[in-house]
Amino acid sequence: MITDYQARSQARVNAALEGLFQAPGPELTRLYAAIRYSVMNGGKRVRPLLAYAACEALGGVAEHANGAACAVELIHAYSLVHDDLPAMDDDDLRRGQPTTHKAFDEACAILAGDGLQSLAFSVLTDPQLSPQDAETRLQMVSALAFAAGPAGMVGGQAIDMGSVGLKLDQAALAFMHRHKTGALIEASVRLGALASGKASGTELEALQTYARAIGLAFQVQDDIIDVESDTATLGKTQGSDIARDKPTYPALLGLEAAKAYALELRDQALDALRPFDAAAEPLRELARYIVERRS
Repeated sequence: MITDYQARSQARVNAALEGLFQAPGPELTRLYAAIRYSVMNGGKRVRPLLAYAACEALGGVAEHANGAACAVELIHAYSLVHDDLPAMDDDDLRRGQPTTHKAFDEACAILAGDGLQSLAFSVLTDPQLSPQDAETRLQMVSALAFAAGPAGMVGGQAIDMGSVGLKLDQAALAFMHRHKTGALIEASVRLGALASGKASGTELEALQTYARAIGLAFQVQDDIIDVESDTATLGKTQGSDIARDKPTYPALLGLEAAKAYALELRDQALDALRPFDAAAEPLRELARYIVERRS
C-alpha cells in the first residue's frame, strides 16, 4: 500500500531533516526557526518518496538515499518560500498555514530560502547522510545543481512569471512545466538511483523516462486540482492560477481532456518501468498516486 510506504518514508526523511535545523548560536535562532518552519509544516514528501523508491527499485538500501531525499525536499521548500513572496505569486497560505513571509517577514523568508538551497548541497556531501563514494556524491551534486538552476526549476519559474496573461500552446506549456516542476522530480529519481550504487546506464535512462512522464503528470494534476478542489483541502488559495490568468492545462485542453492527458502520462511512466521487477512497485504506486491525489 502506498500509504504505508509513504508513512515510513516520511518518518525516515523527517527524522533526517530535523537534525539540520539546529541554530549554531542564539543570534541565528530566528533564521533557523524560519528555515525549519518552511520544511516541517506539512507536505506530502513526494520528492523524497521518489528518491527512496528509485534507490530501492535498483536493490539499494533506503537509508543510503537519506541525503538525496533531504536534498530534494530542501530545494523544493526553498522554491515554495520564494514562489510565495509578494514579488512572485504573493500567496498568504501554504499547506493550510501562513506562508513563511507572513509567519516571519519578507526579508527573513528570502534568507530562509537562500539557506535551504545551500543546505541541500551540504547534505549531499555529508557522508553520514550520503554514504556513497566521492565520485557518486559529485554526480548527485551536479544533477541537483542542474535541475534546480536556470536551465531547470529556476528557468521554469522565470518562464511562468513571464507567461501571465499569455495563451501558450501545449508544447510551450509542457516546456515550462518540465522545467518548473518536472526538473526537480526527475532529479529526485536520478539522485535516488545514484544513491543505490547499482545504477546502470540503461536503468538510469528508463528511470528518466518514468520521471519525465510523472513530472508533467504532477503539474497537469495540480492544474486539475486547482479547478476542482477547495482552499481547505488544498491548503492554499483555490483557483489562484485562474485568478492570476496563468496558462493551465484545463484552460488549454478543457477539464476532461486534461484528466485524460494525466492518465496518458501515468501510463507512459508505468510502461517505462516494465524492465523492473517487484522492487519497483513503490515507483508504480507513486505514478498512480500522483494522478489520483486531491491536494
